[in-house]
Amino acid sequence: MIMAAASPLPLMAQTVPASAPSTTAPADEEPILPDDEFNARLPGASSVDDKASNSGTDSKAALPSIDDWLDQQMPAQGNAQGSAPASGTAPATGAELPPATEPPVETELAQPLPALDSVTVPENVADDDSDEKTPEVRYATQLDGFGKTGLEDEFRAASALVDGKGKAETASMVQQRAQADEQLAVRLFHSEGYYDATALASLDQQQDGTLKAILSVTPGKRYKINEIVIHAPETIPPGLIRDSLTLKTGDYIVATAVEAAEANVALKLPEQGYAFARIGDRDILLDPATVTGDYTLPVEPGPRGTFRTITTSGEKQAFGADHMAVIARFDKGDLYDSRKVDDLRKALVATGLFASVAVDPVQTGEPGPDGTEYVDLHVDQEAGPARRLAGELGYGTGQGFRAEGSWTHRNLFPPEGALIASVIAGTQEQGVSGTFRRSNAGKRDKTFQAGAGVNHQKYDAYEAFTLGLNASWSRQSTPIFQKRWTYTYGGEILLSNENTTIDESGENKRLTYFIGALPVQVGYDRSNDLLNPTSGFRANLRVSPEASLQGNVSPYVRASFDLAGYYPISDSFVLAARTKIGTINGVARDDVAPSRRIYAGGGGSVRGYGYQELGPKDANNDPIGGRSVNEFAVEGRYRFGNYGVVAFVDAGQVYESQIPQFSDIRYGVGLGGRFYTNFGPFRADIAMPINRQPGESKFALYIGIGQAF
Repeated sequence: MIMAAASPLPLMAQTVPASAPSTTAPADEEPILPDDEFNARLPGASSVDDKASNSGTDSKAALPSIDDWLDQQMPAQGNAQGSAPASGTAPATGAELPPATEPPVETELAQPLPALDSVTVPENVADDDSDEKTPEVRYATQLDGFGKTGLEDEFRAASALVDGKGKAETASMVQQRAQADEQLAVRLFHSEGYYDATALASLDQQQDGTLKAILSVTPGKRYKINEIVIHAPETIPPGLIRDSLTLKTGDYIVATAVEAAEANVALKLPEQGYAFARIGDRDILLDPATVTGDYTLPVEPGPRGTFRTITTSGEKQAFGADHMAVIARFDKGDLYDSRKVDDLRKALVATGLFASVAVDPVQTGEPGPDGTEYVDLHVDQEAGPARRLAGELGYGTGQGFRAEGSWTHRNLFPPEGALIASVIAGTQEQGVSGTFRRSNAGKRDKTFQAGAGVNHQKYDAYEAFTLGLNASWSRQSTPIFQKRWTYTYGGEILLSNENTTIDESGENKRLTYFIGALPVQVGYDRSNDLLNPTSGFRANLRVSPEASLQGNVSPYVRASFDLAGYYPISDSFVLAARTKIGTINGVARDDVAPSRRIYAGGGGSVRGYGYQELGPKDANNDPIGGRSVNEFAVEGRYRFGNYGVVAFVDAGQVYESQIPQFSDIRYGVGLGGRFYTNFGPFRADIAMPINRQPGESKFALYIGIGQAF
């Protein structure tokens, strides 16, 4: 067995600067003073001291100056070279020295420097060593001792050795991974209650040159909780803290379970009025003799509180505290509940008017009812952009292209008073409308809406120019708050000039209808998602008493019922189904404006057929609508990542009678694709009719946003 060690670093090479180039090699010169004569002239330390003592001078006296010493040495050097004048002679004068001369001028160097952009620097290319790869160390990982603890898979998911996939640059790197896994194993076993666990890593050299990294774990015994002690004052209701702490004697001391139990206490106390509860640091005293631990938790619940007022601040505010009190689901004096605080925060976010918003409790210290203390809520807000542009694009066979765009100022009339301007541009429909909408109008989730619009529709069944006024009160779902019960009630007045077919003979006439309606709609939603449901069901009932004035007054009632269900076969496959029945009661079909009759066919109805294509037809094979309908659909939805495919079968028919006959049912089959986004799936479906009739297309295409149902 070997333990790999890090290899020493290579020495750093030093680069000596190159000397200036010379055109001629220097001639061999004799030294000024030979080595043996230099050593002989050099006095030793002892001789210096002796001279000093003999001469009566101090050896530590001041040395002669450099100039004096040079004057003493010059004669000696002259004798050694045989060219200096004798001692005592005057030094040579400047006249005796060779005349100074200017160095020869190099004509090339005297030329002006070239421009920088014309200088070509030779490119030194290093040798290509890309083919030379650092030798790789291969190793295998062996885990011993995990046994029946059930922790091996969790360890492997975080192991450095396993993550390395048996490859490393050096043996030292393998050793570092093994040491890291030692610490990981100990931490993991301690977190699961094995507080006596130890781990040892080693490396074995194999015969084939590879390494084997062996991690041996000794778990030891697993500790259990012996005693649970809570240091806290009594709460209301009694035992609230202990009941919220989901630990009991005999449980294994598992870190995640202990942390989850403490988090539950921190969650439950604010739900029961203790807005400022604090959880202290736990203490677990282990006893190796009994393999148990005594658990102690200090808790400071703080005062029990009740709601009082809402305050708000922010440089740019969407609306004030008065409207926030309308949105809140509590009143002054209600017991503080953190769930209601979270609900208020979510409701404020759902308005779409805030760039940021935070809701925090404020301790007042003022007494409230029943021995409580008042708690205020402070909302720190920053209003976001109030204007929004939105668009929708779709295509359907028989309906053509349809694009709808809208501009909205969501807070033009505070609080939450919006102005919406919409435009519809399509191959067979055009229109403009304006709408005023006030959300949370006097009550949470209640919306008032009033609008006016002009619309033109031209389909095979009819052509209509319509002017409309409408007003309604509603409670509707949003992506943040999907409500179980929804409703809408209101009224509308329509003035419509329509080109209509009187009977099956195909004779057309243009008539003007004055229509009044009082529509009511009630919905019940138990699905798990508003835009992309995968489980649950939805039901919707719509009843609209109406009166049509065209010559005579013709009262009648339009009613429809829709039911859709969703069943997950697996995580990626959902089976969805839908059914619908509808009726018009109290009037003959020809007395109903064509735009108010019942039709079927198209992307939201029976796929495989054009828009409004099913049902009775005139002599020109154009649909003329009916007074009753039934529809059925079954769809299998398979999703993989952000994509999906669907296969579906749709069926339905429109009848002239008031009650659906459930006969002569027409079917369509098809396939579709989905691209899932955060705001719902993009949908593209293609379908073909079964037993196609003359005049019907071989296939139909539908493109839109959201599931078909």
